[in-house]
Amino acid sequence: MKISVIGCGYLGAVHAATLASMGHTVVGIDVDSSKVEQLNKALAPFHEPGLDELLKDGRTTGRLMFTTDFAAAADAQVHFLCVGTPQSKTSDTADLSYLMGATKSLLPHLAKGAAVVGKSTVPVGTVETLRAVLARRSDVLLGWNPEFLRQGTAVKDSLVPDRLVYGVPGGKGAAGAPVTAVLDAVYEPLICAGIPRLVCNFATAELIKSASNAFLATKVSFINAMAELCDASGADVSELSEAMGLDPRIGNRYLHAGLGFGGGCLPKDIRSFRAQARELSVPSVDEWMGLVDSVNLDQRSRAVEVAREMCPGFLSGRTVTILGAAFKPDTDDIRDSPALDVAQQLAAAGAHVTVTDPKAINNAWIRYPQIRFEASTKRALEDAELVLLLTEWDEYVSLSPSEVGTLVRRRMVLDARNVLDAEAWRSAGWTVRGLGTGASVVAAENGEAKRADRKKHAAR
Repeated sequence: MKISVIGCGYLGAVHAATLASMGHTVVGIDVDSSKVEQLNKALAPFHEPGLDELLKDGRTTGRLMFTTDFAAAADAQVHFLCVGTPQSKTSDTADLSYLMGATKSLLPHLAKGAAVVGKSTVPVGTVETLRAVLARRSDVLLGWNPEFLRQGTAVKDSLVPDRLVYGVPGGKGAAGAPVTAVLDAVYEPLICAGIPRLVCNFATAELIKSASNAFLATKVSFINAMAELCDASGADVSELSEAMGLDPRIGNRYLHAGLGFGGGCLPKDIRSFRAQARELSVPSVDEWMGLVDSVNLDQRSRAVEVAREMCPGFLSGRTVTILGAAFKPDTDDIRDSPALDVAQQLAAAGAHVTVTDPKAINNAWIRYPQIRFEASTKRALEDAELVLLLTEWDEYVSLSPSEVGTLVRRRMVLDARNVLDAEAWRSAGWTVRGLGTGASVVAAENGEAKRADRKKHAAR
């Protein structure tokens, strides 16, 4: 089967390479000529483990090519829309201009009986808008097939997905059968492997991805709210989340307290979800998502306040090293990165901030010229008075506390992801703080003791 993939960013490039690996002939189309050139060299324009190998295989077999020319899609039987739907610059809603533009550009090249299938994350009702664009082509099939990829594991998530969702006209009825049959043919290897498949109507398919992301964001913000409660009470959120996660009704995934979520999906998706709820007059979802978003952003300010506590008196003039720039490990994506948000806040407070990251330095230094970036972890750590671990790359988690101790000026570390072996670091002479480990109570008690001592000395 010949398939076109419109939009070759994180979603489209991975999807195109995956379809080619299943035996389809795939043409990826993107308006960015430099991206197309790089993909045709079997080089991913972003860091995603395993993607270069998948691209190389597709190019070697001749089943995969990339171009800027929409005419190359003319004889394709299926067209997947994978363009970005970023947050609007003027509101919380999703910007659908790229999606509409791609559909209009594709329209003149659609073969009779072809299927147009969306994969982008969109607000409910988007398919009806696309149906209007395609109204002149009553012979063209329309479907929605939401993606569930995670950056850092996108290749695995494509080759062995948790589920396949088909949004088709009328859901499971006869009206949707032609689109269902086409998608079954596309995903035949996955279906034969036993991957669960759900057929539903358009509105359900549109909402599934947003609802899933909203639930994941809720879990992250909930445990981070518990972390603040733990700090206030002297409890340990790591032990609390471990105990909660053993309950099969709750589970331990996405129940790890830390700096919170970022990236190009979760933040903008929950804000779009809020906007949809307002438009549909469902205030409970609007308010709920607003609280989830607020708790998540507050974690970044909390990290800055803990850093301030660890630098008695002031942050201004302090030499601070931040481990991590990407919003999560195994990606070079810095969109809405919690690590860089904290770095900016510390720099605004007068700290001398150096940020290092294994993959995201090139992306970050262009966008944040006011921050110093260093590719070498060792050089970044030299003479630091405070170290913050903000992105949990394996190479940071496995650092030797004794070796790092020889590089820094003061052995002070804020583990904002709660991933370090705190006892090992303390044994090496480090002061270690986390988020939700009850340390603020200890700090407050120490502060009270110091004030009491000062009063005694003053009385003498």
